[in-house]
Amino acid sequence: MDAPDFTPDWLTAALAPRFPGVRVAGVDVLDRGTATNMRLRLGLTYEEQAGAPDSLFVKLPPLDPAHRAALDSSGMGVREARFYADLAPSTGLRVPEPYFVKVSDDGDFVLLLEDLVAGGCEISDGTWGIPGRIAPRALEDLAAMHASFEDPARRQAVAPWLTRRTEHGSDFALAMMQRVVTEFRDLLTPDYLTVGELYLEHHQAMESLWDAGPKTVSHGDAHIGNVFVDGDRVGFIDWGLLTVSTPLRDVSYFLTMSVDPDDRRAMDRDLLRHYLDAWHRHGGSEITFDDAWETYRIHATYTVIASFLSLVPPYDTPEVAPFGKMFRERSMLALDDLDAVTALRAALA
Repeated sequence: MDAPDFTPDWLTAALAPRFPGVRVAGVDVLDRGTATNMRLRLGLTYEEQAGAPDSLFVKLPPLDPAHRAALDSSGMGVREARFYADLAPSTGLRVPEPYFVKVSDDGDFVLLLEDLVAGGCEISDGTWGIPGRIAPRALEDLAAMHASFEDPARRQAVAPWLTRRTEHGSDFALAMMQRVVTEFRDLLTPDYLTVGELYLEHHQAMESLWDAGPKTVSHGDAHIGNVFVDGDRVGFIDWGLLTVSTPLRDVSYFLTMSVDPDDRRAMDRDLLRHYLDAWHRHGGSEITFDDAWETYRIHATYTVIASFLSLVPPYDTPEVAPFGKMFRERSMLALDDLDAVTALRAALA
C-alpha cells in the first residue's frame, strides 16, 4: 500500500470497528518518510467523526524491493504489528494507541496508530535525553511488564510467535564492523574500538552474555529514538526488535541510551535499585544488586553493536547522520563512565 490507497472508504472500514458509525470524508498526507518502515501522517476530515482522531500515524512495509526484502528477512515489521495486535494491551506500558492492525506472515502489514506529536507528546531528535526525574516511573513500568511475562506459559498464551534473540553476528554485520574499526578509528574512542574488535573475535560469546539471565518479554531497542515523553510518563515505540531476553537488556539500554547522560551518571545506581525493587515487588525472580550492576556494565558494551552501523551506508545519509553521531557519543560516554570494557573482558575470561 501507499498513500493513495488510504481512501475515505478504506479508512472508514478500517476505523469502524474501533469507532462505530465513523464516516471519513477526506484524507490529506501531512508527512511521509522511510526509515526501517514507510511512515505516513494522515489528516482526516469526517462526515461523522464518532470519536475518531483528526490524524493518524501509519506504518507500512517500504516500497523499495531491496529494502522490503531486508525488512521481510528480519521480521521486524510483522513482529511490531503482532505486538500491537496481541501484546500491547497486556504490557501496561504507555504505547501509541493502535486503531487498526493488519498483519500477514508474508511480510505485509498496516498499522494505524495514535499520532503522538498531534497529541502533545515529545520525541527526541537525539539532542536531549529522558530527564532523570521521570526515569523511575519508566523503570517501574518496565519492571511490571517484565515480571508479568517471566512465566513462559503466559508468554505462550499471549504471544506464541514471540521467540528468543537469535543474533549471532551476521556476515554483513561482521564485515561492516571490520570496516568501521579499520576506517573510522579517528572518530571513535579506544574503548569503543576495543568492543568492536572483541566482537569480531568473540561475537557468539558476547551475544550469549547479553542474553544471560531470567527471560521475559523485552522491547529490545529502548534507545532515545524509540521512546517518547507524555507529560511525566515515558512511552515506548518501534517494537520491531521485540524479543525474549533478560529484563536487564531493556534496563541497561534505556539507562545508557535514553536517559540524559548527566542524570544517568548521578542516578544510575539508585535507578537500578529502583527497578529491582519494582521487579521483585511484582514477583520477579531473585536478582541481586551486585549481579544487576555487573550485567548493566556488560550490556553497556552492546551499545557499540547498536550504533556502529550509523557510520556506513545506507545509515550515514545526511538526514540521519546527526542522530547517528549523537547515538555513538552516548555509547562512548557509557563505556567510559561504566568501565564497561573491563567488565566485558572479565566476563569473557
